[in-house]
Amino acid sequence: MSEYVVSARKYRPDSFETLIGQDNIARTLKNSIQRGQLAHAYLFCGPRGVGKTSTARIFAKAINCSNPGPDMEPCGQCESCISFAEGRSYCIHELDAASNNGVEDIKALMDKVQIPPQVGRYSVYIIDEVHMLSSSAFNAFLKTLEEPPAHAIFILCTTEKHKILPTILSRCQTYDFNRISVGDIVRNLRGIASKEGVNVDDESLHVIARKADGAMRDALTIFDQTVAFCGQDIKYADVLANLNVLDYEYGFRIVDAALKGDYADALLAFDEVLRKGFNAQYFVTSLSEHLRDLLVSRTGGLEALLDFPESLKERYRAQGSACPVKFLYDALDVTTACDAGYKAASNQRLHIEFALMRLCFLMKAPAAQNVAQSAPAPAPKSAEASAPAAAPAVQSAPAPAAQPAPVAAPAVQSAHAPKPAEAPASKPAPAPAPAVAPAAQKPAPVRKGAGISIGALTSAPAAAAEPQQAAAASVSSAALPSDEALVEAWKNIAASKSNQPRLCNALMNAAVSVSEADGHKTLRFDVVSEAQKSWIEEKILRGLETEFRSAAGSAAVRLEVGVIPSEEQEQMIYLPSDKAKVMMEENPGVLGIVKDLELDVQ
Repeated sequence: MSEYVVSARKYRPDSFETLIGQDNIARTLKNSIQRGQLAHAYLFCGPRGVGKTSTARIFAKAINCSNPGPDMEPCGQCESCISFAEGRSYCIHELDAASNNGVEDIKALMDKVQIPPQVGRYSVYIIDEVHMLSSSAFNAFLKTLEEPPAHAIFILCTTEKHKILPTILSRCQTYDFNRISVGDIVRNLRGIASKEGVNVDDESLHVIARKADGAMRDALTIFDQTVAFCGQDIKYADVLANLNVLDYEYGFRIVDAALKGDYADALLAFDEVLRKGFNAQYFVTSLSEHLRDLLVSRTGGLEALLDFPESLKERYRAQGSACPVKFLYDALDVTTACDAGYKAASNQRLHIEFALMRLCFLMKAPAAQNVAQSAPAPAPKSAEASAPAAAPAVQSAPAPAAQPAPVAAPAVQSAHAPKPAEAPASKPAPAPAPAVAPAAQKPAPVRKGAGISIGALTSAPAAAAEPQQAAAASVSSAALPSDEALVEAWKNIAASKSNQPRLCNALMNAAVSVSEADGHKTLRFDVVSEAQKSWIEEKILRGLETEFRSAAGSAAVRLEVGVIPSEEQEQMIYLPSDKAKVMMEENPGVLGIVKDLELDVQ
């Protein structure tokens, strides 16, 4: 049985040409070698698995190679290259800072730095995971890093640049490595699969590449895992099952159900996802990504933002063109809100199912809204019809005595005192009459009295156009509420402000009094300070008065805010020493205990 080597080691880059996704860094390093402009310290930083340590090794080989190629690639045949490949090079040294992070380890390294190389021109020291060095080790390393021997070059590699001291960063040339794109990973995996004799489709490679999250080493590890599960013939369904990745089909199915308004199918799809063992929040995140990809696919010029094979891009374009932009925008709003509130939901499954039902009703929402808006439409029409119906009723007033008006009292008042100003006030009272008057051709039921002036007739359209003023006048003509009813209405309003604790406390503790003058009643509430009074008058008094009139059922009531005199306010005690003094004054027994035990109450 031959010794097995994992793909991450077997296909590790050994030249600048084989580096994946770091072309700008490779070009910069080759130019610096060609021009002889080598720095004494380099810092390679970036995510895991993107080629930092591999680049450091290739760079170290290239600067010590005796016969570099025209593109400054190491030849692989000279003594320096062969000794490095066999792991016996005395010019290239690697140190793992994760396990050698003390001051003693750095001092031992400093002793080695003084020894010139036996083969090659430079002694290269590659320190991996350099952020793991302790602060003392960093400080011991500073002087040598700033002024090393002419033959020494340091290459520091790290995934956490922010943990390195600024004094170290300032002494190094920093190279930031990027995540490897999905396309580059797929191309590299396809080449490795052909070398290994593995048959795999593009969809499976894209799933592996997206799962790797920009790390080539992770992609190769997942590829080995998939080969171990599927054998030499890799199928898309097997990759999904092995990697526990949610199938794209669920996203297409949910969106199709939402477009058709079929919430039952959406709920069944979600149940199937849960039965397969997927995390519910991961499903919501995947659905949000699917909606984003649909929005991108239907917008021209954004094809580069989709990391999918061509066959899958066509499906996204087809479904994206069938979705209105507003639907996609509203659907994203629903899914992102669902994702944000998932952890706080007491019933998390119901939370997601409700979001799916909202998705399925997005396309039907405008129709439902129109139906809802059309329901109360007859009410304004009947209100408008009452005004023209009232005018003929008043004009046909030759027989006032035969009218059984339901509001007899206002009619008699209008007859005895036919003032133009009183006619509009009593006009809205017989509102149900228009439905009877046109049918029986009897305008008399809406007649207000025998005496009607021209001013009253001309004011009828204005009264119909301003129902709120008419309603207020009708309320004001009613009997004033009692003082007890006003106080009870005020307490209810104060209690309703419980969501604003300070305001509620101020209103509940206010001193209340009721007075009557000029046919109106005024409820005065006194607060404890001028600052409270000013704030209430400027900010909320008008709104409170509107609520108070509605609660009291009368427009002839008012609110007034005042301040309780300081001499009438209850003295508040805050300090423990003051509380103790009050207790001793009110209870002689407490004073005796304090004296007997010689207690300190200050």
